[in-house]
Amino acid sequence: MNHAAHSLKTARLDFDDNDKVRALCGTHNEHLKLIERRLGVQVGSRGGQLVLSGADVERVKQVESLLCELYELVTSGYPLYLEDVDQATKLAGQGVPLKEIFGETVYVSARHRVITPKGLGQKRYVEAIRENDIVFGIGPAGTGKTYLAMAMAVAFLVDRKVKRIVLCRPAVEAGEKLGFLPGDIAEKVNPYLRPLHDALFDMVDYEKASAFIERGTVEVAPLAFMRGRTLNDSFVILDEAQNTTSEQMKMFLTRLGYGSKAVITGDVTQVDLPSGRASGLLEVQKVLRGIEGIAFCSFSEVDVVRHPLVQEVVRAYDAFDAGRKKAEEELALRERERLPQDHAGALEHRPGGNA
Repeated sequence: MNHAAHSLKTARLDFDDNDKVRALCGTHNEHLKLIERRLGVQVGSRGGQLVLSGADVERVKQVESLLCELYELVTSGYPLYLEDVDQATKLAGQGVPLKEIFGETVYVSARHRVITPKGLGQKRYVEAIRENDIVFGIGPAGTGKTYLAMAMAVAFLVDRKVKRIVLCRPAVEAGEKLGFLPGDIAEKVNPYLRPLHDALFDMVDYEKASAFIERGTVEVAPLAFMRGRTLNDSFVILDEAQNTTSEQMKMFLTRLGYGSKAVITGDVTQVDLPSGRASGLLEVQKVLRGIEGIAFCSFSEVDVVRHPLVQEVVRAYDAFDAGRKKAEEELALRERERLPQDHAGALEHRPGGNA
């Protein structure tokens, strides 16, 4: 027991402002508890002092550096949230200053929530949207593809860089048939467009968002309604693009007019198209990659910013799919190896086969 205690490496951090240390620690020390779980270093707090202890000296140094960077963020006025700490633990030890990522404000929501990139993938995505007129955000659920695109769109609208926002997605059911939906055309497609509504109302207060929609400053429509239109001075977002066909993807991309930007988001592992229909999002990566002014941003489970378990779910499904694919390939290989043997055996049993 004493030997284990002696083997622990410790470090002590003293900060001047107790209030800022409380913000760093989080409610009921939830930020510190998350760091402990993620990086395996115990962190205790008393007033303006934090005490670190762990078996790995490098890990202790890593957490020490991380806490100092997070304290700097809090001191600069950044409102630290649990998801920020979660993402910061993933960046620990990578040599990326947290200020470079969290310090880049995309938009401040109606609830005064500061929307910033939460990782390297999201930072590159935001930069790509600023620098390119067509951007593809491709990756698993929870990586902030649609939410950040919406934040950029609202920021562009507020800064009068565009005159309107157009949000659309294909009306494809996720593996189940909803059957007949009552109401007019707007009410029929509303369930498909609800995630885009949610993101908008999360950033802009209800009255302002409703006024935007009523005036047509923000338009939410199914992809099928885009045919024949030209969208000038618009920020256009196509969500769930993995459920577009090749023809629909081409149709959408050719709607773009002068002074407009388009952001296309999707997850190629969640295609809900009928069997035999190829995803336009898969094809477009081969067709348009390398064209100037068009950027492709890929996300992985590391970029997931939902509940911590979502990252584990995505990783587990990826591992399961990889294992299944490997098993199918091995089975196909055995089948190919067996065919020549079966063919040779059949020849031997034919009359005169040994002649």
